[in-house]
Amino acid sequence: MNPALLLGLLLLVAAGWLVGIYNRLATRRNRWRNAFAQIDVQLARRHALVPSLVESVKGYAQHERATFEAVAAARAAATAAARAAEGHVGERTAMQALGGAEAELGQSLTRLLAIVEAYPNLKAAAQTQQLMDELATTENRIAFARQHYNDSVMHYNTVREQVPANLVAALGGFAAAALLEFREAERAVPHI
Repeated sequence: MNPALLLGLLLLVAAGWLVGIYNRLATRRNRWRNAFAQIDVQLARRHALVPSLVESVKGYAQHERATFEAVAAARAAATAAARAAEGHVGERTAMQALGGAEAELGQSLTRLLAIVEAYPNLKAAAQTQQLMDELATTENRIAFARQHYNDSVMHYNTVREQVPANLVAALGGFAAAALLEFREAERAVPHI
């Protein structure tokens, strides 16, 4: 066989192999970005439920003003962190800020739900019960979406760190992605 033809064939195979690695990295990156989009949808739903739940509780427990203000502030901070994270998905600082803001919101919601528990009439109110059920469903969806995101990030980072994909990742600009952790929020998830 002609040495030039053999060399050309080897270069073609090597180029195809590198393109395959690049495409695998791009696919994994797109998966975790899509997984984050699913979290974002559920967080927006959570943020939208909070004002309705606060208004529902306010009628029964007007003297709990500090709790209502804390929930409103935590919701505003979580909404701002979610908006900021949209442009920096996977970056460690953005994911930590979002996780911290959501943890704070979870803790303030736990205090709000303690108020609901203290007022049997409020807990029995149909609107409040419906909002609490929606919040519980949303919290579960957030947990599942976050788990999917973190799994996708882990797979991406694993592929990105393997040889020779790490060389392609470095040349192709495939940065490491950060997990989204709500450690404090998991302890404070409203148990409804």
